[in-house]
Amino acid sequence: MTARYRISAASAVLFLVSSGAFPPALAQEKLVAPETNPPGDIPDDQVFITYNSPDGFDLKVPEGWSRTTIDHGVRFVDKYDEIDVILGTASAAPTVSSAKAQEIPDLKAAGHAVKVAAIKDVKLAAGPAVRISYLSNSAPNPVTNKQIRLEHERFILFKNGKMVTLDLAAPAGADNVDQWQLISNSLQWR
Repeated sequence: MTARYRISAASAVLFLVSSGAFPPALAQEKLVAPETNPPGDIPDDQVFITYNSPDGFDLKVPEGWSRTTIDHGVRFVDKYDEIDVILGTASAAPTVSSAKAQEIPDLKAAGHAVKVAAIKDVKLAAGPAVRISYLSNSAPNPVTNKQIRLEHERFILFKNGKMVTLDLAAPAGADNVDQWQLISNSLQWR
């Protein structure tokens, strides 16, 4: 190809704009920044399915999350989001006082840089519960050794000698209020 037939892309666009092939408003329109959601946001249109535990409870969980059996429970994970459900026994329902005396020290001993923000009694569809709101560091990534700050909502429920601990975790700043409310209120005893 000879030099007289080469047209740069910029020259072609300039020619098309000045010739009226593109309306002036379209040619001057600024790019819109892509929408960004913090890592860990569960999408508003997420589909939930019911997990029927062999341990006697049902719980709605996000479809597509990986499930792993853990000691006395089950874990659902997607990227940085995590749902842990642990089943145990107890002689009495948990209270804010018992959570402060037993649960919080255990949480701090087992977690990474745990900081408790609030402990209070709440009412869920499955019955009364104690809710612990806290922050922690994630476990170090086995490849990069990187950690991120997580926010948690932990619910402790009791019925007929059984205790369920439901722990919902996501990167700090994720907006999962509605989804976590759906999950926590979907817990049902069988």
